[in-house]
Amino acid sequence: MAYGSGVMRTELMLLDREPAVVALACRPVELVWREENRVVGHAPQLMARLQDGSGLLLDCVGRSGPSARLAARARVVAAAAKAVGWSYRLAGPPDPVLVANVRWLAGYRHPRYAAGPWTPALVEAFASPRPAVEAVCELGDPIAVWAAVFHALWSGVLRVRLDEPLHERAVVSVARQEAEAA
Repeated sequence: MAYGSGVMRTELMLLDREPAVVALACRPVELVWREENRVVGHAPQLMARLQDGSGLLLDCVGRSGPSARLAARARVVAAAAKAVGWSYRLAGPPDPVLVANVRWLAGYRHPRYAAGPWTPALVEAFASPRPAVEAVCELGDPIAVWAAVFHALWSGVLRVRLDEPLHERAVVSVARQEAEAA
């Protein structure tokens, strides 16, 4: 993934998984300003609207980093975002392990995988951090339970380190907000 659109796809998945994000849009605004004798414009690639009403503008770059032109425009966009209480960032390619893990979990994003009746059992089974396979085997049919675990990991009910490869012995625990609600 050495190109910007691959980074954009990954950033969309990461933002979609973030609980503070309530809406996503591609190129929702274009900023236009004067530089010397010419008019310059830039439309950030992504915008995330956050629960607190603020926003995040984001541009994606490949492994080689931002071009000089994008870097100059990024400074203007960052200042404009700050002026309205938003934030702006340039996103480069994330860690390949993170990408693989988030891509896998995104496959379980659909509500059909939601834990539903499994949620209380999952919260109880992972109340203390433990290898995923131990709890899955205790809870019942692994085919049904794994799908519920992956959906709970995607949705933030459960947590696991995403900077390490996901595997059956990965240590899973209840996410803080779920533990406080239980």
